[in-house]
Amino acid sequence: MEGKIPTIYDRGVWSAAVKHLSKRDKVLAKLIKRLGRIKVNWGGDSYESLMSAIIYQQISGAAGDSIERRFKALYNNRMPSPKRFLATPGKKVRAAGISPQKYSYIVDLCTRIRDGRLELSKFDVMDDEDIIEELDEVKGIGRWTAEMFLMFSLGRTDIVPRDDLGIKKAIKRAYGLREYPTKRKFSELAERWRPYGTIASLYLWRSSDS
Repeated sequence: MEGKIPTIYDRGVWSAAVKHLSKRDKVLAKLIKRLGRIKVNWGGDSYESLMSAIIYQQISGAAGDSIERRFKALYNNRMPSPKRFLATPGKKVRAAGISPQKYSYIVDLCTRIRDGRLELSKFDVMDDEDIIEELDEVKGIGRWTAEMFLMFSLGRTDIVPRDDLGIKKAIKRAYGLREYPTKRKFSELAERWRPYGTIASLYLWRSSDS
């Protein structure tokens, strides 16, 4: 696909999304009216975002913060380049709190970037599913992690993370379902929200928090 794909950062996208979702979905219309504009920390360097995603996997935010700080301390409090990371002895990295498994994931990510098999600079013009497919080949990065990356790093507008437990719980509660939404229900909602599934997902997450 030629040209940069629209993102949530683009001017007017949020307003257009709110208008569209309020018109297409009465449940979301109520949430949007109650919650107002949601503040989200968008963006960030793609490489650093993926590194952090691996570090924070399956641990609390506080634990992730601590490990990432110790990890960055090895490199003057910055995220190392792939080349610099790969030149660091594994024992030194693991001493900072990176588990052997996560260390292998980061090695795979950095090796793919160094070798040119993974070109993050091309993501701006790639379709969502193509990015998910590429990232899914990296050890430790599955579909859920790739979707979070698409939403919060690249700012893609139409991501509905169907395997996310928080989204499942929020939909069940908001739409008065007896069980978690089925694949058919997810597909129905995603189609209704298109092309603003990301914004719909954010309101559902926030509705649970509130």
